[in-house]
Amino acid sequence: MGARLLIACLLSLPLFAQTKHPFTFEDMMSLKRVEEPVVSPDGEWVLFAAVDVDLKANTKTPHVWVVPLNPTADPSTKVKDSQANPPPSLGMTSGKGSGEREIISDQDADRPRWAPDGKRFAFVSTKENGSQIWIADFDGATGTVTDKHRLTNFATEADGELWSPDGKYIVFKSDVYPECVGTLAEEATCNARKLEEVKESKVKAQIFTHLLYRHWNAYKEGKRTHLFVVPADLGALVLSRRALYPITNDGRDLTPGDYDAPVFSLGGQDDYAFSPDGKELCYASNHDAMPAASTNNDLFTVPVDWPANATSAQVIAATKDITAENKAADNTPLYSPDGKYIAYRAQQRPGYESDRFRLMLYDRKTGEKKSITEGFDPWVRSVAWAPHSTHLFFTAEIDGHSQVLQLDLELLRVAKPENDIRSLPQSLYSGFNDDLTVTPDGSTLLFTGMSVMAPNEIFIGRAGPSESCTYPKDHPLEFQSCILSSAQRLTRLNRAILSQIEMKPIEPFEFSGAHDDKVQGFLVKPPNFDPSKKYPVKFLIHGGPESAWGDDWSYRWNPELFAANGYLVIMINFHGSTGYGQKFIDAINGDWGGAPFEDLMKGLDYAEQHYPFIDKDRECALGASYGGWMANWILGHTNRFKCIVSHDGQFNTESAYGDTEELWFPEWEFKGMPWTNREMYRKWSPHLFATNFKTPTLVIHGQLDYRLDVSQGFDLFTTLQRQGVPSKMLYFPDEGHWVLKPQNSQLWYKTVNDWVDQWTKPVASEQ
Repeated sequence: MGARLLIACLLSLPLFAQTKHPFTFEDMMSLKRVEEPVVSPDGEWVLFAAVDVDLKANTKTPHVWVVPLNPTADPSTKVKDSQANPPPSLGMTSGKGSGEREIISDQDADRPRWAPDGKRFAFVSTKENGSQIWIADFDGATGTVTDKHRLTNFATEADGELWSPDGKYIVFKSDVYPECVGTLAEEATCNARKLEEVKESKVKAQIFTHLLYRHWNAYKEGKRTHLFVVPADLGALVLSRRALYPITNDGRDLTPGDYDAPVFSLGGQDDYAFSPDGKELCYASNHDAMPAASTNNDLFTVPVDWPANATSAQVIAATKDITAENKAADNTPLYSPDGKYIAYRAQQRPGYESDRFRLMLYDRKTGEKKSITEGFDPWVRSVAWAPHSTHLFFTAEIDGHSQVLQLDLELLRVAKPENDIRSLPQSLYSGFNDDLTVTPDGSTLLFTGMSVMAPNEIFIGRAGPSESCTYPKDHPLEFQSCILSSAQRLTRLNRAILSQIEMKPIEPFEFSGAHDDKVQGFLVKPPNFDPSKKYPVKFLIHGGPESAWGDDWSYRWNPELFAANGYLVIMINFHGSTGYGQKFIDAINGDWGGAPFEDLMKGLDYAEQHYPFIDKDRECALGASYGGWMANWILGHTNRFKCIVSHDGQFNTESAYGDTEELWFPEWEFKGMPWTNREMYRKWSPHLFATNFKTPTLVIHGQLDYRLDVSQGFDLFTTLQRQGVPSKMLYFPDEGHWVLKPQNSQLWYKTVNDWVDQWTKPVASEQ
């Protein structure tokens, strides 16, 4: 009886009270990957997509979910956020379920976007004829989908849809041949014919006439990204390879020409938006003659409503460049609800992709443009308007977190000096947050939140501070002592899985780095940590280089998964890292192996001196992209590590210039081109220090990596082998700069962890 009673008691315990196990790759693949929230026009429902991974099938499939917007349903789930104590266990608090439901499960479905009437929403699906735009009918009383149909059938496919605020149109993106012009039907027929010719041709050669002929992981193949607008009630727009005749001639290519419009993006906020009356579209495009060496994205406006017989020349003539005077990047336009302004993010230094992003306001009546975050040093990330156009909300990366802040435009009008405290943003929510949206009544903010211990979930909170939390004039990056508003978790899709896993929170530390500047590092301990034991170290080096480690989640370089098999994970935000002010970021320009290398070594020294549980004789350095370059630099400049992992690392800076596609990056970082500043390229080229290579090294590279060509990995591996250095290479013929396929990711983690184990294997007493 006693045993039965004990079992019954254990089974009755909540999941999070039962025995937990170390994090595994299989655990990570079973987590749902929650995307941005989209609130319904009546403020009752929130749509979002969540990606399911099937490891056996080697697939990642998004589905659409819905959750009722009811902030007061379960007060016990409220979590206090602060910079000092960010939420330690996102997705793991006690409380009732939040009521989220999957409402499109019989096909892949991504990027849901509400119709203005709230009775329908659009989404992207590959169920038929590749990526196309679909429409779902929504029952607001029950929160269910009652019917769905395909809207588009473009031969060149379609995605990135937006519904016009007046409900008349849907705009979407498609990669098309710019020489195909005319009516929608004529352009579609031309594109379908050219695709068919390429498919049937026995010759697969390409001819290039300009740079940026390939980008990240794909060749452009002569195509450009354009924005199309079609009536929302077409039924089905038949434009396939075999059925080339649309039901209607209505619709338009809004961005004709030999340009990408909108510009290429790796994610985040859209680079295009509708005006509130639905009559105009604003988008970002780069029209420079050499876009491979230019960051000069401008914002353009174009009318939306065109007759069927309108020509491409007429559309081009009606298009207006509203930021032509700025030769640096202008991105992510967002109209104010009252139609008076366009908010957008802008940089000031041409050619520098890591310049500070300011928040700008463009007055549509006068054409005046003004920076409204001039006294605020961190980068502005995602942006959202308050419904009454009185406030702007945005996120900014600060000290390893991504804060939610607000700007009161009325206070901004009366604040005259740039250092007036009223002109600085007010901090609302700590944690690591993004993807802002505001309810129609303006009372509530929605955003995604994550931590190093849990991936994205959706949070809600009041749209305003509980107390005034600003950045003091003399210390603009430090929070004042105040209580921030509380955020409530709206979704808990991963609670059941995470509640069974033992993870440790990220622990920050600070030390004096290069130039005697304060530098921040982070430590993640393994499960079942015992401070009396000695642990080997995985020393992670971030890429970018203008990026940063923080209290955030990653599926590709996950600190918790690296720590799970008995390792301490140490990460340093060296000079060049984001979130510590623009001066700190700029310090890496032309100094790749200087201050950053010094920071990394001093940071590891500090950790060894202050954490007695570190076994400094069993440390391995791992990095990708710039982190891979730094791993290669470490190879030639110190033998303190037992092993190295170099993923997508630049090995020969001169040859890498000719292999890459975004030329503005090396031209800024190395202050010119190899033939104009060869000394700088050679100064920071790891291949010139190959005679010093001694540390066992794992080299990883993907064939489809066009940011850093696979030849860089082959060159490094060849050099290591000829130098007699213990080495291994993991080569992916079907991956680019990132390893994204589930089974490839599984092999990546296993190969990396096995390599580190081989050279820093824990002693028997620790296993």
